[in-house]
Amino acid sequence: MLEQYKILAINPGSTSTKIAVYSNQQKEFEQIIRHSREELEKFEQIYDQYDYRRQLVEAALAAHNIRLCDLAAVVGRGGPLKPMASGTYRVNETMAADLKVGVQTEHASNLGGLLARGLAGQAGIPAFIVDPVSVDELEPVARITGLPEISRRSLFHALNLKAVAHRVAGDLGKTYDALTLILVHLGGGISVGIQQNGRMIDVTNPNDAGPFSPERAGGLPSHALVNMCFTGDYTLAAIKKKLIGQAGLVAHLGTNDGREIEDRIMDGDTKAALIYEAMAYQIAKEIGAMATVVRGRLDAIVLTGGLAHSRLLTNMICERVAFISQVLLYPGEDECAALAAGALRILRGEEEAKIYE
Repeated sequence: MLEQYKILAINPGSTSTKIAVYSNQQKEFEQIIRHSREELEKFEQIYDQYDYRRQLVEAALAAHNIRLCDLAAVVGRGGPLKPMASGTYRVNETMAADLKVGVQTEHASNLGGLLARGLAGQAGIPAFIVDPVSVDELEPVARITGLPEISRRSLFHALNLKAVAHRVAGDLGKTYDALTLILVHLGGGISVGIQQNGRMIDVTNPNDAGPFSPERAGGLPSHALVNMCFTGDYTLAAIKKKLIGQAGLVAHLGTNDGREIEDRIMDGDTKAALIYEAMAYQIAKEIGAMATVVRGRLDAIVLTGGLAHSRLLTNMICERVAFISQVLLYPGEDECAALAAGALRILRGEEEAKIYE
């Protein structure tokens, strides 16, 4: 009989902190702690929210009679740290220092590792993060652009894509490192990556390139974008917000809700139908481009994320890419489950925890 490991997973978002407790892979408890804008506006920096969020997590655990001393580990969502290999990492002093200052950028996810470390420290148990967005396993050739001053960066939905790759390996009866997969996260941002021998050797950063998505512009004609930047109508902050948050489906159709858009299509909205098809078209183009990286030798194309629930969208993608390889659907994303699974692999000795330097 397998030993039971109780794991607390913590996923801080911009206006919430999601927590869940797992006994091995079985979820025992889950709660979303909401934070109002008014509460968060009291804090100047993201790290200033640490004590506030930690106390709320402790209160939620106490209310459900969950004791830290009964846990085997605490795992938090990893923030945008320095470029790093994929895997599960112990939260050490170096990582904590980088999370505090936001070494790449300030983001609520930076609190995940810090909260895990603070709570785990009270019980004398390990604290981990798993596959943060800054996972970087790109091949050297994939980093080059047409300007020596600019290199391609690896920032993507690593946590969900890596977790799904583990699930695909199990379902196909193969080892994780033996598979070659194109993995597509369909969410507010869209990441398309190619994983070979357990490494994401190329990936589109959804903030910079690739298909447009519900909230992001994706790749744009560079001259038109440069001209827009120098019209004098936009500040740097306004341009960044326009590209990430006010772009994609939001810009074209006024909503990022795929279900609403599909309802409009069913009601005969031809513009909504065209824009939705254009997004599927660009996703399929990016999948096709990724297939060339491994000369088309794939085990599967995998669609995941919230929008993978949409049969309309996934069917449009599949119609264009099914000739390349089989297409597998793993709709949704459960970041807490992915975090707990990463910690469980360490506790069971299936992997070794990595060290952040």
